[in-house]
Amino acid sequence: MFLVTASLFITSCRTPKKQDSLPAQLTEQQKAAGCKLLFDGQTLNGWRIYKNKKNDSWEVKDGTLHCKSFEDRTEKNRCDLLTNDQYGNFELTLEWKISPQGNSGIIYRATEEFEQPYWSGPEYQILDDVGYPGKIEDWQKTAANYAMNVAIGGTLRPVGEWNSAKIVANGNHVEHWLNGVKVVEYELGSDDWKKRKAAGKWKDAKGYGIAPKGYIDLQDHGNEAWFRNIVIREL
Repeated sequence: MFLVTASLFITSCRTPKKQDSLPAQLTEQQKAAGCKLLFDGQTLNGWRIYKNKKNDSWEVKDGTLHCKSFEDRTEKNRCDLLTNDQYGNFELTLEWKISPQGNSGIIYRATEEFEQPYWSGPEYQILDDVGYPGKIEDWQKTAANYAMNVAIGGTLRPVGEWNSAKIVANGNHVEHWLNGVKVVEYELGSDDWKKRKAAGKWKDAKGYGIAPKGYIDLQDHGNEAWFRNIVIREL
């Protein structure tokens, strides 16, 4: 029943296309569906830096949450931006674009127990799959569950163009969508999940993927990235 409900919801919380400079708005249909804007398109209200560290990576620019390039910062450090509120079961939709050779991500159910949010929350990877320097594995490419599940199918638009992402988390069931296509599906705590975790990057991360709720976190990987039309519906 959940999968049917999630499928019907695919378009209900998707914000209509608009110019970057206009503030995000919900339609009456979206409001009726229980959608909530996480970013008003004008301010950083509802967001803060991970662990409240000193940082100037993030700004509002042309109706987007803009992560500056490393060269454009006064504070030469990396700090993620996360929601003030925590979410457990939800459907999150947003649009994003990345700079050439860029790297970023969307981390969900993140906590602040550890030095970095990715030690707790799974990550929807965002990457310049074509231009990123050096060799990359399939589990590092866009829309993958980073270091766990490869994204299969879907079409990534070129660097500089907007892509849409959707994350569905309901209990242990998680889905990643890229530009309207489901590309990742997994069950937290399943035998397959435990096997992948034990064999990979997170084998020693005891807190990884266990929090039933947490923050929505936008990753600062030192590269320029943009996010807009960020909408959530709690399930």
